Amino acid sequence: MMKIDGIVIPDSKLCREITELVRDTEPDLLFNHSSRVYYFAALTGLRRGLNFDRELLYAGAMFHDMGLTPRHSSPHERFEVDGANAARDFLETRGINTVDIDLVWTAIALHTTPGIPVHMHPVIALITAGVEMDVLGIAYEKFPDAQREAVVAAYPRSPRFKEDIIQSFYDGIKKKPQTTFGNVKADVIADKEPHFHRGNFCEVIRASRWKG
Repeated sequence: MMKIDGIVIPDSKLCREITELVRDTEPDLLFNHSSRVYYFAALTGLRRGLNFDRELLYAGAMFHDMGLTPRHSSPHERFEVDGANAARDFLETRGINTVDIDLVWTAIALHTTPGIPVHMHPVIALITAGVEMDVLGIAYEKFPDAQREAVVAAYPRSPRFKEDIIQSFYDGIKKKPQTTFGNVKADVIADKEPHFHRGNFCEVIRASRWKG
């Protein structure tokens, strides 16, 4: 099992079962992405000096994109909520307490809502940080080359990861476009300022310092 600067996937029954379930449910693209999210999230927590439960962090990281899979995609909920619900259902059957389940649920549900998780519990903040690093390259320069290379060597990025992850998002939400209603503030500014140019998630992915 890979260990980077003291960070390793907890060798517990719960984490082994999570790995097995996600491995059997998600394609390599999402499984490897979720695994990298855990390591980047945990390394961020280590760098920031935060205290966090690594089992709960692993649960949040590994389930955060489960809502993009056909097995866990609902007709009307946001994919983030579908993933959070899948994690909650799984953790409830393992006897995890309600407070911890709610923490994981919130971390997953908010992982695409920038500007809020960073002010919340470390598990919530770190899941978003891990996703932002792996997908958008946010805080890329704060990870030494050796850390990034070790994580990617263990859980490879596909040669066209940027385009592949955009396609995966699209495939997971295209049948329920009503769930994409997003940041109302951008809508208000666009309504009042004709020349306003809103940020574009896909443009940020393609412009990130990550290759591929």
